[in-house]
Amino acid sequence: MGATMSAPRPRTLWPLLTLLLAGCAPLPVADPAPAAADGGAAWLDHDLAALVSDPQRPLLAVAALAIRDGRVVYANQFGWRHLGGDGLLPLPVTGRTLFRVASISKLVVAVGVMRLVEQGLLDLDADVSGLLGWTLRHPWHPQVPITLRLLLSHRSGLSDGGERYAFDAGMRLQDVLQPGGAHFADGLNWNRALAPGAGFAYVNLNFGVVAQLMERATGERFDHLMQRLVLQPLGLRGGFDPSSFAPADQADIATLYRRRRMVDGREVWDPAGPWVVQADDFRQAPPQPPAGLSRYVIGSNGSLFGPQGRLRISVQALGTLMLMLINEGRHAGRAFLQPASVALLASEQWRQAGPPPEGESVGACAWGLGGQRFTDRAEAGCGDRLVDGGGLVGWGHTGNAYGLKGLFVLDPQRRHGLVLLLAGPGADPATFPGHASALDRWQELAATAVARRLRLVETP
Repeated sequence: MGATMSAPRPRTLWPLLTLLLAGCAPLPVADPAPAAADGGAAWLDHDLAALVSDPQRPLLAVAALAIRDGRVVYANQFGWRHLGGDGLLPLPVTGRTLFRVASISKLVVAVGVMRLVEQGLLDLDADVSGLLGWTLRHPWHPQVPITLRLLLSHRSGLSDGGERYAFDAGMRLQDVLQPGGAHFADGLNWNRALAPGAGFAYVNLNFGVVAQLMERATGERFDHLMQRLVLQPLGLRGGFDPSSFAPADQADIATLYRRRRMVDGREVWDPAGPWVVQADDFRQAPPQPPAGLSRYVIGSNGSLFGPQGRLRISVQALGTLMLMLINEGRHAGRAFLQPASVALLASEQWRQAGPPPEGESVGACAWGLGGQRFTDRAEAGCGDRLVDGGGLVGWGHTGNAYGLKGLFVLDPQRRHGLVLLLAGPGADPATFPGHASALDRWQELAATAVARRLRLVETP
């Protein structure tokens, strides 16, 4: 699951994939075999490269990292972070490439939340209204307080049903969520059928409220706060405001594409069409801060920097974050989070029981505090089996927006984990659904290859 916001105006590029892959014969995606004792990585390279060179459903980029028994055993990448054009040369994906990782951002934000909880600045179970400075209540269920725990676990009763869930610097979330507000719009950003705490509904807007609470608790702007709380202490490149990055880091940001064509003024999928920019083409124009930022009032609009999905970060940096979580909060020999805080992030807050309501597709089977719990189920009502044949359980997050497809999952019991970032689908994902999960089949194939080649799961 991931953020799906309105894309900036796309630019159509001439198809370049044939030229870029010239001399590289397509490699079929074979059923992954058990990893040899010393040859799993080489076979895995073959499997992941095949996803890029698939003539029917190619991807432009694949980057992967695997952790086994608490150490990184694989990190590699294939494909292109920019296709060039307009006098620019194409650029390959490297170990330094930063991707806009969609909803994997939410898990990173949750780590920042737990640091503030440890400092006593946030309370998971307090009514958030006191910290917000205005009353946040579900208009159709006003008797139920809304807490940070409910927001992080997608049980708040909020909805992405309005026109947007990310707003510019001149808007206040209070005006969107409180009856009588200038942008309340008949309460479209509330789920009328779901009282807070009564059930699960995945909602991006939850994290706009979470970020606003973080700002109110500290007096710091969200993007700066995430640097101080998480990224800088862990030594991670990236952040939520690419306009503030060093020029070298801006140059490492991957442009996201999908294969599209225009029909009646709108984009539609076309596997034979050109690659169309969806986000982050910063070779054409440098990233800009949000419009009106100089007038922004800290604590008024937590959605401004996209806590739900706008983090730019590398696979290697996500691997560092994963190792900290696997090591129960320790990084570089020091405590970054308390073990109890890591356990809270992973703790089950909701589990799908029985079939979902008619007309709804939940996809997820269980949720934690800021991330999904992967239970390895494949049944009616939910599906989260990530690996063909099963065997991978744990927690983490997925991401899906603008052509980025991500997976971050760790098994703390076995001290295993994997990070996958796939970009640039060359076909409509609806034509390539996952077999046993809410993921696309590309993600399942990549996860299966990594997990089985590197023995993160038992081979059936």
